[in-house]
Amino acid sequence: MSINTSTTVSPDKLDELVAEADVGKRSPTGKISIGLLFLVPLLWSLFQLWTGSPLPSQFGIGFLNDTQSRAVHLAFAVFLAFLAFPAFSKSPTGYIPWVDYVLAILAAACASYLFLFNDQLATRPGLPTTMDLVVSAIGLALTLEAARRSLGPALMLIALFFLVYVFFGDSAILPEILRWKGASFEKAMNHMWLTTEGVFGIALGVSSGFVFLFVLFGALLNQAGAGNYFIKVAFALLGHMRGGPAKAAVLSSAMTGLISGSSIANVVTTGTFTIPLMKKVGFSAEKAGAVEVSSSVNGVIMPPVMGAVAFLMVEYVGISYIEVVKHAFLPATISYIALLYIVHLEALKADMKGLPRSTPARTWTAQLIRTGIVVTSMLILAGLLYYIVVAVKWLLGDYANAGLLALVVLGYFGLLYVSSKSDDLEIEASDEEILKLPIFSEVYKAGLYYLVPLLVLVWFLMVERKSPGLSAFWACMLMAFILLTQKPLKAWFRQQKHIVQQAKSGVVDLIDGLNTGARNMIGIGVATATAGIIVGTVTLTGIGQVMAEFVELVSGGVLIVMLLMVALISLVLGMGLPTTANYIVVSSLMASVVVELGAQSGLIVPLIAIHMFVFYFGIMADVTPPVGLASFAAAAVSGGDPIKTGFTAFFYSMRTALLPFLFIFNTDLLLIDVTFIEGVVVFIVSLAAMLVFAAGTQGYFIARSKWYESAALLLIAFTLFRPGFWLDMVDAPYQERSTEEMYRYIDQHPNLDTLRMSVEGESLDGRWISKTVHMPLLGQGDAVDRLLKGAGIELREEGGKYLIDNLSFGSYAEQQKLDFDWEITQFEVAADRPAKEWFFIPAFLLAVLVVWRQRKRKAGLE
Repeated sequence: MSINTSTTVSPDKLDELVAEADVGKRSPTGKISIGLLFLVPLLWSLFQLWTGSPLPSQFGIGFLNDTQSRAVHLAFAVFLAFLAFPAFSKSPTGYIPWVDYVLAILAAACASYLFLFNDQLATRPGLPTTMDLVVSAIGLALTLEAARRSLGPALMLIALFFLVYVFFGDSAILPEILRWKGASFEKAMNHMWLTTEGVFGIALGVSSGFVFLFVLFGALLNQAGAGNYFIKVAFALLGHMRGGPAKAAVLSSAMTGLISGSSIANVVTTGTFTIPLMKKVGFSAEKAGAVEVSSSVNGVIMPPVMGAVAFLMVEYVGISYIEVVKHAFLPATISYIALLYIVHLEALKADMKGLPRSTPARTWTAQLIRTGIVVTSMLILAGLLYYIVVAVKWLLGDYANAGLLALVVLGYFGLLYVSSKSDDLEIEASDEEILKLPIFSEVYKAGLYYLVPLLVLVWFLMVERKSPGLSAFWACMLMAFILLTQKPLKAWFRQQKHIVQQAKSGVVDLIDGLNTGARNMIGIGVATATAGIIVGTVTLTGIGQVMAEFVELVSGGVLIVMLLMVALISLVLGMGLPTTANYIVVSSLMASVVVELGAQSGLIVPLIAIHMFVFYFGIMADVTPPVGLASFAAAAVSGGDPIKTGFTAFFYSMRTALLPFLFIFNTDLLLIDVTFIEGVVVFIVSLAAMLVFAAGTQGYFIARSKWYESAALLLIAFTLFRPGFWLDMVDAPYQERSTEEMYRYIDQHPNLDTLRMSVEGESLDGRWISKTVHMPLLGQGDAVDRLLKGAGIELREEGGKYLIDNLSFGSYAEQQKLDFDWEITQFEVAADRPAKEWFFIPAFLLAVLVVWRQRKRKAGLE
């Protein structure tokens, strides 16, 4: 398949665009410079593979604790940042200035300080020496400069702003609501650099422990040819449909998003192929770019990697990786399907056609039957594979691992043999006329063996429940084996000569993949370290509480206004930041705001829903003008106006902006506390709601919509998404009970595991707090014992009031920031009321009415 259209910029320019954003655009010609930029990333990948493997703990060789591995990880990142990224746009790219060598070595030495002097620092916690302080100051400054070079000025300026607040937060210039007592230089440097509260905190630990190996896995998979394979499969499946290239762009970006954590790299990788074809079938340059931006940014919210954010959520929210994937899967899936529908509506409005088919068209019934057969076959194969593994474990016992390894290798050999019977998929030239689409039955065979490492990764994560780091390690080792063997084995299966040359080519591919994976990590490693400065500021100064007070003051305590403010602040904070740093910043600052103010409004939301809320709005910054980096990358490919591209992409992404509000008010979307059958119903209803919402915002359903039809569609979507809103207006969700009844109610309900209660009292800083909390009830016995064991709280009765008499240290009640002498004003019991799903009936009837009117109008009967 080929195309006959020219892109606006040359392939070299696009490569430079990706390099500038991800791996560094410096391409020196000197032997020493080339050697360093080749050898150091390779050593970094090998180091991470070693620390991620079980070998150090088994043999007791090269074992590093978390702090030491984080220090070495950052040392590699900052060293490469100064070598690979020029200081300024006009700085030389053909050689590395001596100043950058000096800065690189100095930055790496400061980062390695915690590794080299780990034992000495452990003997004097909180008592830094002069050398400690000097190294900390230089290290912070160079980390900020590395962030500026590799990520642009945005994150560096935000971190610098927070550092200034650490030192001058007590200034009279600041409004009183924003002031704090300030910190000394010694206290700040110790907190930010010599402990795990700042730069070397959780974020850098996740980057070192999990993220690197997943990014490396994606780089190795792409080096093997999987990225090109995904694009070809998408075009073979969808290219013939109305607006087919745009639909293929969405699907290929979704698949590429599984192995890429960068929306910009996703835009350029798939966009160079999809955007010209979208323009060919009738999309304007701006709309073609916007479709690619929307689909590429959505790749970041798609499990299992989610731009490395999935692993950060594990640490910040305190739930398992499996839970994060489960909660993120449904909204990401329906968002992608809705984008496909938006593209379809755009194609209908413009009466676009698809690309020429290679095979005769099938009827929709035949296509549906064929799809059903394929899906059913895949489910049967998955079930069969599961039971084969179980059987191998049962039969071989202690030797099961060797048997499973042999099974994986045999599966790889078998699929590679099938793939060898098809021609290799070449990357298409951009200057030839398109003659026909590839045939799916031929294309999918060419890369079947790429599924093996993906299946191994998913198996370890989902079935074996191994840690993300160990799962990614074994997936990387399998990918290394595939890169070494795929070319010589294909040549052998095809009975070709030059097998030795193909084996050498495999070695080169593996080394290139290891090198690329490490260079892709430069920005992420530096970003997580720099974001640690912001996290450290939050823990040192308590600015999270200040933000809550500020938002409460401006919003006037109105819940929806508060959420809109948090969304806007998250959007602004995310501008110009890479995904990982973006999430760290917005979650550190804004998640606690939603928790605190939501509780004061009687809204109790699971923490994962709040983190998903701020994460979604943070990544919207990649789309939104004036800083939307992905929009500028797409415009460079399409030749469109970047601002128009950004606004169009934001319009297409409104469905993504809608979802976070639904997370807060309808946690069913995150599959929280729902059964399998309920989850299927939620998926069907949510998908219908999202498609209706897309039709309402696009002004087209069956035909072009009247304004009142669009309004009706939006109302239908709202009702399907949040039927509880209407039910709450008819029947209150909770019955209020007096505190005098609380003990008796708990004793009468021995299976009750949580109790919703309202509390109020004065905080340590003199503010009057009134909020609602869910108190866990554990163990057996009377109400007093169950409250103490579950929530860590003891009450006393005084003048007809129930006051908090004691809080257990580290208890749930203490974590909810309750305090002594606060009053329990009431408790609430879930009301016995009709199912909220009854409101689906009028919504579907209204949808039928809209469909009937539009069909009638389309047929020319009105």
